[in-house]
Amino acid sequence: MTIHPNELQYGNDNVQDLIEWLASFGKTKNEGVTRLLYSKAWGHAQQALKEKMEQFGLNTYFDCVGNLYGKLQGTDTESPVILTGSHVDSVVEGGKYDGAYGIIASMIAVSRLAETYGSPKKSIEVVSFCEEEGSRFPLAFWGSRNTIGAYSLDDVKELKDADGISFFQAMKQNGFDPANYQSPCRNDIERFLEIHIEQGMVLEKNKKSIGVVTDIVGQRRYQVEIKGESNHAGTTPMLYRKDAMVTASQLIALLTVKAKEMDPDLVATVGRVDVAPNVPNVVAGDVEFSLDIRHHKEEVLNQFTETLFKEFKNKAEELETTIEVSQWMDVKPVSMDRELVKDISMVAEKNNLPFQEIISGAGHDAQIFASKIPTNLIFVPSQGGISHNPKEFTSVKELEMGIDLLTQVLYKLAY
Repeated sequence: MTIHPNELQYGNDNVQDLIEWLASFGKTKNEGVTRLLYSKAWGHAQQALKEKMEQFGLNTYFDCVGNLYGKLQGTDTESPVILTGSHVDSVVEGGKYDGAYGIIASMIAVSRLAETYGSPKKSIEVVSFCEEEGSRFPLAFWGSRNTIGAYSLDDVKELKDADGISFFQAMKQNGFDPANYQSPCRNDIERFLEIHIEQGMVLEKNKKSIGVVTDIVGQRRYQVEIKGESNHAGTTPMLYRKDAMVTASQLIALLTVKAKEMDPDLVATVGRVDVAPNVPNVVAGDVEFSLDIRHHKEEVLNQFTETLFKEFKNKAEELETTIEVSQWMDVKPVSMDRELVKDISMVAEKNNLPFQEIISGAGHDAQIFASKIPTNLIFVPSQGGISHNPKEFTSVKELEMGIDLLTQVLYKLAY
């Protein structure tokens, strides 16, 4: 059975009002949002969401790390759960929609289903994950990785934020005492469904209102260090220099060209450069730069990095410098559940929702679940492709299109 938006019962669930409401927790002077894990703003937001979920008719509870769940009980109590939602935390001076929309859209969709059709066969739970961004502590996906059993307290026992507050202290301050920690890993989830703003410009450029995600890219991050020889900028002839900056600039130019040649979906980014001694009249003796490489196929990542680093080494030797490449992140690419990708696309097509299949270039909680259970991710457009910024924006019309689609997919899965 296909449902249509005009069949659904609409209550006090204006999506824009709810977006603005949630953005008030951690609102900044620049109209952005700073809602970091275990901060006061974070705690207030999670408690307010708990009350809101209960107003929407959901039974709520926290797990021991602060993930918030709102459950619509199914009639088949033995069936596994359909989980939907996103993360409540933000980056510093972030936007109103990242993560927040996924939580609010899920609440609205489940509420409309309950009001129109009553109890589902399978229980549906809306989740507000405690953390995804990694903005306060040097660790990301604390919420979803705990849910699948990939993290424990051992992973955070040495962590501190920029103010020297330990992870354990921050947990305790928000009522989640590490002494009470028991693995919140769940084995009762049948599948996870997340809706999110695109955080890119593909949908807007293509005039599409829905993105049906097929894959989430893998991410590899490296630190590249080049050692040359510091020397006087005026008295060292160009012919005899061992200039680490020259080597770095040629390597950065090289990787940009190679990435474009390799695959149109491959991206490689140098976002940080540190130079020593970093003074105007001295040849640079040491340069470090970051390297972020992403693609949705592991074999492309393997081929690109193998070829690139061989050429890095050859170029460094040619310029009489040395190079060391160290990897500090390796997140595997994941595919979304192919069968439901087809079903989501069919629902969008039947309802005349302009859509396209799309690859996610950013990480999401969905990629954590996809390694364990069938998972899918739906995008709505981001105006101008802007995200992690107070200017982040998606129109109400497109927010509602996403909710309508999510509602129908949840109906298919749970009813």
